[in-house]
Amino acid sequence: MTEPDGRDVMLVLDGQQRLTSLLIGLRGTYAVRAKYARRHNPDAWSRQRLYLDLLKDPATDDEVSDDEDLGVTYGLRFFEGEPKSSAQHLWLKVGRILDCTSDDAFDRLKDEVLDALPDATTRAQTRTAERTLDRLYRTVWKDGVIAYYTEKDQSYDRVLDIFIRANDGGTKLSKSDLLLSMITSKWAGVSARQEIYGFVDHLNDGLVARNRLDKDFVMKSCLVLCDLDPRYKVGNFTTANLARIEANWTRIKASLEATLRLVNRFGIDGETLTSLNALLPIAYYLHRIGSGSLDGSTPFEATNAKRIQQWLLGSLLNGVFGGSSDRTIGTARSILQETLQTERDFPHRTLAQGLASRGRVAGFDANNIEGVLETGYNKRNCFLALSTLYDANAWGSAPHHIDHIIPRSLADRKALMAQNLSESLIERILDSVNRLGNLQLLLARENLEKSNLPFGQWLQTRDSTFLERHLIPNKPALWQVSALPDFVAEREELIRRRLRRLDLEPASTALSEPSPLSESAAGN
Repeated sequence: MTEPDGRDVMLVLDGQQRLTSLLIGLRGTYAVRAKYARRHNPDAWSRQRLYLDLLKDPATDDEVSDDEDLGVTYGLRFFEGEPKSSAQHLWLKVGRILDCTSDDAFDRLKDEVLDALPDATTRAQTRTAERTLDRLYRTVWKDGVIAYYTEKDQSYDRVLDIFIRANDGGTKLSKSDLLLSMITSKWAGVSARQEIYGFVDHLNDGLVARNRLDKDFVMKSCLVLCDLDPRYKVGNFTTANLARIEANWTRIKASLEATLRLVNRFGIDGETLTSLNALLPIAYYLHRIGSGSLDGSTPFEATNAKRIQQWLLGSLLNGVFGGSSDRTIGTARSILQETLQTERDFPHRTLAQGLASRGRVAGFDANNIEGVLETGYNKRNCFLALSTLYDANAWGSAPHHIDHIIPRSLADRKALMAQNLSESLIERILDSVNRLGNLQLLLARENLEKSNLPFGQWLQTRDSTFLERHLIPNKPALWQVSALPDFVAEREELIRRRLRRLDLEPASTALSEPSPLSESAAGN
C-alpha cells in the first residue's frame, strides 16, 4: 500500500502497461537476455536503452537480420551502450527529448544533431533527420496523443466500474477478479484467488451434479454467512471484514458445499437453478445449525430437507430473488436469525410470510398458480414446476426425464389429420401437448421403456398408485390423443389443488381438498 505522506497522489486506473513502456523508452532501461543463455545466469543479461535512428525514413521497411525478432521498429532500437552513427544511421537516445522543455531548448538540440551529420550526408537525409526529430518533439511535448480522464470520486465501486468498462474490449474482468487481488494481499499464507477459483471449480464439477456457480456468488456468500452487509460492493470488503471472512472460510466452504449437495439431491443443478441468490438463505441456515447437508434419515433431517425443498421451489418458480435482491436477502437472513434463537427447524412458512409482506411471494395462490401452469416443456423451470407435484425430494439420486404423458409423437399434425379430426381440435391438441398438464417426471429408464406407447397400454405395467402419485385423472376416456385438451384441463385442476395445499401457505388459510381421484383404478 502506497503511503502518500500528506502529498497529493494521482493513481493510474488503466493504462499502467502503456505508461510503463513509455517510461522504459524515455527514461528507463530494458533488461535483455542473450539468446540461448541461461535465465539464472546474471552475466546473461544486459541493460539497454532506447535509441532512434533519425535517418530512418518511416516510409521504408525495417531491415532486420535473421537472428533478430523485432518486427516493425520505426527506427527504434535498444542498445546496451551508445551506438556508433554512420552515413546510414544517426542514433539519438530517445530520452534526450525530455530535456527539451521549451522550443528554444529543442532548437538547440536540433542544431547539435544536424551539425554532427557527416559531410557526405545528402539533402534528403538531412530533411529526413529533421522531420523525424520534429515528429519526436511534437509527439512527446505538443500533441495530445494520450487520452485520459481524471476521476475525482473516491468510491472504490465507481473506480472498479470504470476499469471494467474501459477494458470491455480486451480480457473480460469482473468485480471479483479485481477484488480477489485485493483480498489476496490481505489473507496470510493463502492466495485468495487460487482458493476461491479452486472452490468454485469443485462446486461446479466435483459434486454429483454439474452446477454453474461463479466467483461473485461465493464472495457474496462470504458477506451473508459472516453476518456482514450483503451488498456486493468493494466498501464491504474492509480489512476487518476480510479478516472475519478468512477466520470463517473453512466453515463457509462447508456450508456452501452442503447447500449444493442438498439442492442437487432435489434434482436442481446448473440447468434448472434459475437464481443463485435463492441458495443464500439455505446456506445461512445450514451455516448456523451446522448439520451438514441434511442427507440422513432422522426425522429432523427428513422434515427440514422437505421444508427447504418446498420453500426453494416456491422461491424459484415465483422469482422471489429476481431483480435487485439485496434487500430480500437481508430480510431472509434477519428472519432466520430471529427464528433460530428459539428453534432449529427451517422456518419455511415464516420466511414465506415475511417475504410476502415485502412483495416477494414464495407461496402459491390464485395470483401465481396460473403462471406455474404456463410453464411449458421447453422452459428452463419446467423440471422445477413438475417436482412440486410429488412428495419425493431425492430427484438427484437417479436420472429423471420430463415425459409427455400422452406421447408427443401421437400429436403429430399428419397423424391427427389421418383421424379425420377437425382443424380447430387439431390446433387445440397441438397447443396442449407441451403444457405442464401433459408432463410428468419419470426415471430415465421408465421414460425409455414408455417411449411412444399409448398411455393406457403402458399404464398396465405400473402399480396401482401410479395415477395418484402423478396427479393423473383416473378417466381412461381422456387418455386418447383426441381428448388431450380435456385431459390437460382436468389434470391442471388437480395441479392447482396440489399447489394450494403446499405447506408454504399460512395454516389459517390452507384449503382442505377432497381426494383428486374419485374413480376406481382402470386398466386392470
